Amino acid sequence: MTTTSATPVGTDYEIVIGLEVHSQLLTKSKMFCSCSTGYANEAPNTHVCPVCMGMPGVLPVINQEAVTYTIMTALALNCAIPAYSKFDRKNYPYPDLMKGYQISQYDVPLSHDGYVMLDVQGQMRRIGITRVHLEEDTARLTHRDGYSLIDINRAGTALMEIVSEPDMRSPEEARLYMQQLRELLVYLGVSSGRMEEGSLRCDANISVRPRGQQQLGTKVEIKNMNSFRSVERALEYEAVRQVEVLRAGGTIQQETRGWLETRGVTVSQRSKEQAHDYRYFPEPDLPPLLIRQELVDDIRAHLPELPDARRARYKADYGLIVQDANILTEDKALGDYFERVVTASQTRDRQARARKVAGNWLPEVVRILKEQATSIQDCVLTPAAFANLLDLLDQERITGTQAKEVLEEAFRSGEMPEAIVVRKGMKPPISDQGTLERIVAEVIASNPKVAEDYRGGKTNALQWLVGQVMKKTRGQAKADIVQAVVRKKLDEA
Repeated sequence: MTTTSATPVGTDYEIVIGLEVHSQLLTKSKMFCSCSTGYANEAPNTHVCPVCMGMPGVLPVINQEAVTYTIMTALALNCAIPAYSKFDRKNYPYPDLMKGYQISQYDVPLSHDGYVMLDVQGQMRRIGITRVHLEEDTARLTHRDGYSLIDINRAGTALMEIVSEPDMRSPEEARLYMQQLRELLVYLGVSSGRMEEGSLRCDANISVRPRGQQQLGTKVEIKNMNSFRSVERALEYEAVRQVEVLRAGGTIQQETRGWLETRGVTVSQRSKEQAHDYRYFPEPDLPPLLIRQELVDDIRAHLPELPDARRARYKADYGLIVQDANILTEDKALGDYFERVVTASQTRDRQARARKVAGNWLPEVVRILKEQATSIQDCVLTPAAFANLLDLLDQERITGTQAKEVLEEAFRSGEMPEAIVVRKGMKPPISDQGTLERIVAEVIASNPKVAEDYRGGKTNALQWLVGQVMKKTRGQAKADIVQAVVRKKLDEA
């Protein structure tokens, strides 16, 4: 089955997609008990109590921080916040559901009727948000050969669900929506956004219909997608599968399907339950939530700077090009680091420094982070140390080549660049033109064949000679000046 991201089903069918995104909230305790949520890498069944184990006779207590985080997210997604909300029991008999039901929200959630604006290849698309509501996470099952094990540590963790309208029309839009949503949640500080750890999860509802038809087709739910790429690939596959069924005269069954990443296919898991199968009714052990407008106004007033605002500020205040502003906005931690570097710098021209950091040096930082398999939060090179390196460059105490060497070492040791320069005995850049021309002449004379190659049209020979000069000067010469002198000498001969 071959697909393309842009039009996986041709032009005669239209894809309709809605996403249900679940995000674990960064609360210190669980949704309805005081158990710690810091269970990652802990032994199974060690962060549990009678409440999250679902023991008879225990009573849940609402986590206020989780409510605040949900309202924050809803406001950032342009949702309306009602004055009254409540929790409900959602009944289904899965082995990872400790009580036999889940405390969730049904007909009166914490928010409703929001939207996000999505940039899809330069076109702005409005994606409706049906609701943002709160519920509790389930336990985790580990399947063995012939039996299963259950870890209750995750059970009861505060889980926020963001339900979109069926407004997306391609797998690409679904991926972009997920990426934008993750970015927003991280900026709000309510979620880690780590799909690979299960703290951000997505269920996709997809249907197809003949183009121009208003009635929606039969939808299929897809689960088990743990990356943005998986979301896009699973939806591409499923869209093609459904169209092929319809073209062959078949009908689409409403069901839940799982995505098998290794095979690149969706497989049937179970027939899809309707809402009434869950037998929702108001949670009798929890009071309704009465949400004062003063509380909503206070939360709105204290929302942090959001991605779109930061992106615009980087372009307006620092003069960054769109590409650099986007890179620094998409990774909040990298953007925070960038701002601290600029602030710590001794230069008065903040705009020039910001452009130099974003365009020339952060790519080097990102490269080293990837090589070391670490994150900007965990790197030992402080923003002050990075700023010190740039100040040394501005003062012409080192060259760009030397700066790259110093940066690599500072990343490994955490040492201040100025101390590395002193310890290594690095000398200031060669500024005497006569000295530089003499060294260039010696290199050319020692490599006559390479010089002839350049004159014969092999332009890469020039870079080889520049490299030899840089080696001879131990990086003290400025590469751009060396290149100009080498070219001038070769052209004169």
